Amino acid sequence: MAKPKIGVIHYNFPGFDWIQFLDYCARTGFEYIEVAIGDVWDKDTADPVARAKEVHKQMDDRGIKAGCLSAGNDFVLLDETAIKPQIERMKRICLDLAPIVGTDVIRTEGGWKKDAVPPEKYAEAISGCLRRCVPFIEPAGIKLAVDNHGHVTNDADLQVRIFQAVGSKNVGSNLDTMNYRWAGHDLATIDRYYELIAPYVFHTHMKDGTGSLANYKGAALGEGEINLKHAIACLRKAGYDGIWCAEYEGPEAAGGVGYAKCCQWLKANL
Repeated sequence: MAKPKIGVIHYNFPGFDWIQFLDYCARTGFEYIEVAIGDVWDKDTADPVARAKEVHKQMDDRGIKAGCLSAGNDFVLLDETAIKPQIERMKRICLDLAPIVGTDVIRTEGGWKKDAVPPEKYAEAISGCLRRCVPFIEPAGIKLAVDNHGHVTNDADLQVRIFQAVGSKNVGSNLDTMNYRWAGHDLATIDRYYELIAPYVFHTHMKDGTGSLANYKGAALGEGEINLKHAIACLRKAGYDGIWCAEYEGPEAAGGVGYAKCCQWLKANL
Protein backbone atom coordinates (compact mmCIF):
# COMPACT_ATOMS: atom_id res chain seq x y z
CA MET A 1 0.00 0.00 0.00
CA ALA A 2 1.28 3.46 -0.94
CA LYS A 3 2.20 5.87 1.81
CA PRO A 4 -0.91 7.86 2.83
CA LYS A 5 -0.97 11.50 1.73
CA ILE A 6 -1.67 13.41 4.92
CA GLY A 7 -2.78 17.00 4.60
CA VAL A 8 -4.40 19.86 6.45
CA ILE A 9 -6.86 22.59 5.61
CA HIS A 10 -5.77 26.21 5.92
CA TYR A 11 -8.83 28.45 5.82
CA ASN A 12 -9.94 27.86 9.41
CA PHE A 13 -6.51 27.28 10.96
CA PRO A 14 -6.30 29.42 14.13
CA GLY A 15 -3.78 32.00 15.16
CA PHE A 16 -1.01 31.63 12.58
CA ASP A 17 -0.19 33.79 9.59
CA TRP A 18 0.58 32.04 6.29
CA ILE A 19 4.31 31.57 6.92
CA GLN A 20 3.78 30.44 10.51
CA PHE A 21 1.20 27.97 9.20
CA LEU A 22 3.63 26.57 6.63
CA ASP A 23 6.35 26.19 9.24
CA TYR A 24 3.89 24.44 11.57
CA CYS A 25 2.91 21.99 8.80
CA ALA A 26 6.53 21.19 8.02
CA ARG A 27 7.48 20.42 11.62
CA THR A 28 4.22 18.60 12.49
CA GLY A 29 4.26 16.19 9.57
CA PHE A 30 1.59 17.51 7.23
CA GLU A 31 2.93 17.09 3.70
CA TYR A 32 -0.06 18.53 1.83
CA ILE A 33 -2.17 21.65 2.25
CA GLU A 34 -5.60 22.59 1.06
CA VAL A 35 -4.78 26.11 -0.08
CA ALA A 36 -7.59 28.63 0.46
CA ILE A 37 -8.51 30.86 -2.45
CA GLY A 38 -7.84 33.83 -0.18
CA ASP A 39 -4.22 32.72 0.07
CA VAL A 40 -3.73 33.51 -3.60
CA TRP A 41 -6.63 35.75 -4.64
CA ASP A 42 -8.69 38.08 -2.49
CA LYS A 43 -10.07 41.59 -2.92
CA ASP A 44 -6.67 43.13 -2.14
CA THR A 45 -4.60 40.92 -4.48
CA ALA A 46 -3.32 43.04 -7.36
CA ASP A 47 -1.77 40.12 -9.27
CA PRO A 48 -3.16 36.70 -8.32
CA VAL A 49 -0.85 34.87 -10.74
CA ALA A 50 2.23 36.40 -9.12
CA ARG A 51 0.82 35.60 -5.70
CA ALA A 52 0.13 31.99 -6.73
CA LYS A 53 3.77 31.66 -7.82
CA GLU A 54 4.92 33.05 -4.48
CA VAL A 55 2.67 30.66 -2.56
CA HIS A 56 3.98 27.70 -4.56
CA LYS A 57 7.61 28.66 -3.85
CA GLN A 58 6.93 29.13 -0.14
CA MET A 59 5.42 25.64 0.04
CA ASP A 60 8.14 24.12 -2.12
CA ASP A 61 10.85 25.59 0.10
CA ARG A 62 9.41 23.54 2.97
CA GLY A 63 8.74 20.35 1.06
CA ILE A 64 4.97 20.89 1.15
CA LYS A 65 2.59 20.30 -1.77
CA ALA A 66 -0.85 21.65 -2.57
CA GLY A 67 -3.41 18.89 -2.29
CA CYS A 68 -6.32 21.08 -3.23
CA LEU A 69 -7.32 24.69 -3.89
CA SER A 70 -10.63 25.90 -2.47
CA ALA A 71 -12.80 28.03 -4.74
CA GLY A 72 -15.28 29.74 -2.41
CA ASN A 73 -17.87 29.76 -5.19
CA ASP A 74 -21.67 29.83 -5.06
CA PHE A 75 -23.50 27.62 -7.58
CA VAL A 76 -26.98 27.76 -6.02
CA LEU A 77 -27.98 30.02 -8.88
CA LEU A 78 -30.59 30.01 -11.64
CA ASP A 79 -30.30 33.56 -12.95
CA GLU A 80 -27.85 33.98 -15.85
CA THR A 81 -26.66 37.39 -14.68
CA ALA A 82 -25.49 35.77 -11.44
CA ILE A 83 -24.23 32.53 -13.02
CA LYS A 84 -21.95 34.05 -15.66
CA PRO A 85 -19.50 35.82 -13.28
CA GLN A 86 -19.30 32.73 -11.09
CA ILE A 87 -18.35 30.58 -14.08
CA GLU A 88 -15.78 33.11 -15.32
CA ARG A 89 -14.28 33.28 -11.83
CA MET A 90 -14.12 29.47 -11.63
CA LYS A 91 -12.48 29.32 -15.04
CA ARG A 92 -9.73 31.65 -13.86
CA ILE A 93 -9.21 29.63 -10.67
CA CYS A 94 -9.03 26.34 -12.60
CA LEU A 95 -6.93 27.38 -15.57
CA ASP A 96 -4.78 30.27 -14.32
CA LEU A 97 -4.22 29.67 -10.60
CA ALA A 98 -4.54 25.96 -9.72
CA PRO A 99 -1.75 24.80 -12.09
CA ILE A 100 0.62 27.38 -10.61
CA VAL A 101 -0.28 26.47 -7.03
CA GLY A 102 0.36 22.87 -8.06
CA THR A 103 -2.95 21.00 -7.86
CA ASP A 104 -5.60 19.65 -10.18
CA VAL A 105 -8.32 19.42 -7.49
CA ILE A 106 -10.61 22.35 -6.74
CA ARG A 107 -12.77 22.15 -3.62
CA THR A 108 -16.06 23.49 -4.88
CA GLU A 109 -18.97 24.75 -2.83
CA GLY A 110 -22.46 23.73 -3.79
CA GLY A 111 -23.55 27.15 -2.67
CA TRP A 112 -25.77 28.94 -0.20
CA LYS A 113 -29.47 29.08 0.56
CA LYS A 114 -31.33 32.00 -0.97
CA ASP A 115 -34.95 32.95 -1.57
CA ALA A 116 -34.45 32.96 -5.35
CA VAL A 117 -33.67 29.22 -5.41
CA PRO A 118 -36.11 26.95 -3.52
CA PRO A 119 -34.82 23.63 -2.16
CA GLU A 120 -36.51 21.61 -4.91
CA LYS A 121 -34.34 23.53 -7.41
CA TYR A 122 -30.99 22.95 -5.67
CA ALA A 123 -29.96 20.01 -7.86
CA GLU A 124 -30.98 21.83 -11.04
CA ALA A 125 -29.10 24.97 -10.06
CA ILE A 126 -25.87 23.32 -8.94
CA SER A 127 -25.71 20.78 -11.75
CA GLY A 128 -26.43 23.51 -14.29
CA CYS A 129 -23.48 25.58 -13.07
CA LEU A 130 -21.20 22.54 -12.91
CA ARG A 131 -22.09 21.57 -16.48
CA ARG A 132 -20.99 25.04 -17.57
CA CYS A 133 -17.53 24.24 -16.17
CA VAL A 134 -17.09 20.89 -17.90
CA PRO A 135 -15.87 22.30 -21.27
CA PHE A 136 -12.84 23.89 -19.60
CA ILE A 137 -12.09 21.49 -16.75
CA GLU A 138 -12.05 18.25 -18.74
CA PRO A 139 -9.39 19.29 -21.31
CA ALA A 140 -7.27 20.72 -18.49
CA GLY A 141 -7.59 17.61 -16.30
CA ILE A 142 -9.08 19.63 -13.45
CA LYS A 143 -11.40 17.92 -10.96
CA LEU A 144 -14.15 19.76 -9.09
CA ALA A 145 -14.75 18.29 -5.62
CA VAL A 146 -18.15 19.49 -4.42
CA ASP A 147 -18.18 19.81 -0.63
CA ASN A 148 -20.96 18.59 1.64
CA HIS A 149 -20.90 21.96 3.32
CA GLY A 150 -23.52 24.30 4.75
CA HIS A 151 -27.25 23.66 4.48
CA VAL A 152 -27.56 22.77 0.79
CA THR A 153 -25.26 19.86 -0.14
CA ASN A 154 -25.07 18.02 3.19
CA ASP A 155 -27.03 15.14 1.68
CA ALA A 156 -25.19 12.42 -0.26
CA ASP A 157 -28.34 11.38 -2.11
CA LEU A 158 -28.62 14.93 -3.47
CA GLN A 159 -24.91 15.05 -4.26
CA VAL A 160 -25.05 11.86 -6.30
CA ARG A 161 -28.11 13.13 -8.23
CA ILE A 162 -26.10 16.25 -9.05
CA PHE A 163 -23.05 14.25 -10.20
CA GLN A 164 -25.20 12.00 -12.36
CA ALA A 165 -26.96 15.00 -13.89
CA VAL A 166 -23.58 16.55 -14.79
CA GLY A 167 -22.22 13.29 -16.19
CA SER A 168 -18.53 14.15 -16.06
CA LYS A 169 -15.77 12.04 -14.56
CA ASN A 170 -14.16 15.34 -13.51
CA VAL A 171 -17.00 16.35 -11.17
CA GLY A 172 -17.20 14.59 -7.82
CA SER A 173 -17.05 15.08 -4.08
CA ASN A 174 -15.05 16.53 -1.28
CA LEU A 175 -16.09 14.26 1.59
CA ASP A 176 -16.26 16.03 4.94
CA THR A 177 -16.71 13.20 7.43
CA MET A 178 -18.39 15.38 10.09
CA ASN A 179 -20.58 17.72 8.08
CA TYR A 180 -23.35 15.23 7.39
CA ARG A 181 -23.69 14.84 11.16
CA TRP A 182 -23.51 18.59 11.71
CA ALA A 183 -26.43 18.97 9.31
CA GLY A 184 -28.61 16.69 11.44
CA HIS A 185 -28.31 13.20 9.93
CA ASP A 186 -28.09 10.24 12.29
CA LEU A 187 -25.01 8.05 12.43
CA ALA A 188 -26.56 5.14 10.52
CA THR A 189 -27.51 7.46 7.65
CA ILE A 190 -24.03 8.94 7.64
CA ASP A 191 -22.44 5.51 7.36
CA ARG A 192 -24.70 4.83 4.35
CA TYR A 193 -23.68 8.19 2.89
CA TYR A 194 -20.00 7.19 3.10
CA GLU A 195 -20.75 4.05 1.10
CA LEU A 196 -22.77 6.01 -1.47
CA ILE A 197 -20.37 8.91 -1.99
CA ALA A 198 -17.06 7.01 -1.87
CA PRO A 199 -16.80 6.29 -5.64
CA TYR A 200 -17.11 10.02 -6.37
CA VAL A 201 -14.58 11.35 -3.85
CA PHE A 202 -11.61 13.42 -5.07
CA HIS A 203 -10.61 14.98 -1.73
CA THR A 204 -11.47 14.72 1.96
CA HIS A 205 -11.91 16.71 5.12
CA MET A 206 -11.22 14.24 7.90
CA LYS A 207 -13.17 15.76 10.77
CA ASP A 208 -14.69 14.49 14.00
CA GLY A 209 -17.05 15.78 16.65
CA THR A 210 -20.43 15.22 18.25
CA GLY A 211 -23.93 16.53 17.77
CA SER A 212 -25.75 18.56 15.16
CA LEU A 213 -26.29 22.24 14.40
CA ALA A 214 -26.43 24.23 17.66
CA ASN A 215 -25.33 21.16 19.63
CA TYR A 216 -22.29 20.45 17.45
CA LYS A 217 -18.93 20.25 19.18
CA GLY A 218 -15.73 19.64 17.24
CA ALA A 219 -13.16 17.09 18.37
CA ALA A 220 -9.80 15.73 17.33
CA LEU A 221 -9.94 12.69 15.07
CA GLY A 222 -10.90 9.64 17.06
CA GLU A 223 -12.33 11.66 19.96
CA GLY A 224 -15.85 12.21 18.59
CA GLU A 225 -18.75 10.01 17.52
CA ILE A 226 -17.99 9.75 13.81
CA ASN A 227 -17.21 6.27 12.43
CA LEU A 228 -14.02 7.41 10.74
CA LYS A 229 -12.74 3.89 10.18
CA HIS A 230 -15.88 3.05 8.22
CA ALA A 231 -15.38 6.18 6.10
CA ILE A 232 -11.77 5.19 5.44
CA ALA A 233 -12.79 1.61 4.56
CA CYS A 234 -15.42 2.87 2.10
CA LEU A 235 -12.93 5.18 0.42
CA ARG A 236 -10.25 2.51 0.18
CA LYS A 237 -12.74 0.01 -1.27
CA ALA A 238 -13.59 2.60 -3.93
CA GLY A 239 -9.90 3.05 -4.76
CA TYR A 240 -9.43 6.50 -3.28
CA ASP A 241 -5.79 7.59 -3.46
CA GLY A 242 -6.10 11.30 -2.69
CA ILE A 243 -5.29 13.46 0.30
CA TRP A 244 -6.47 12.63 3.80
CA CYS A 245 -6.92 16.25 4.85
CA ALA A 246 -7.38 17.06 8.54
CA GLU A 247 -9.87 19.67 9.64
CA TYR A 248 -10.24 20.48 13.33
CA GLU A 249 -12.95 22.55 15.04
CA GLY A 250 -12.46 21.45 18.64
CA PRO A 251 -11.41 23.24 21.85
CA GLU A 252 -7.62 22.74 21.56
CA ALA A 253 -7.12 25.19 18.72
CA ALA A 254 -4.34 27.34 20.18
CA GLY A 255 -0.90 26.54 18.87
CA GLY A 256 -2.25 23.84 16.56
CA VAL A 257 -2.55 21.29 19.38
CA GLY A 258 -5.78 19.80 18.05
CA TYR A 259 -4.44 19.62 14.52
CA ALA A 260 -1.31 17.83 15.74
CA LYS A 261 -3.56 15.22 17.38
CA CYS A 262 -5.36 14.79 14.06
CA CYS A 263 -2.07 14.30 12.24
CA GLN A 264 -1.02 11.64 14.73
CA TRP A 265 -4.36 9.85 14.41
CA LEU A 266 -4.13 9.79 10.62
CA LYS A 267 -0.60 8.39 10.70
CA ALA A 268 -1.72 5.68 13.13
CA ASN A 269 -4.94 4.70 11.35
CA LEU A 270 -4.32 4.94 7.62
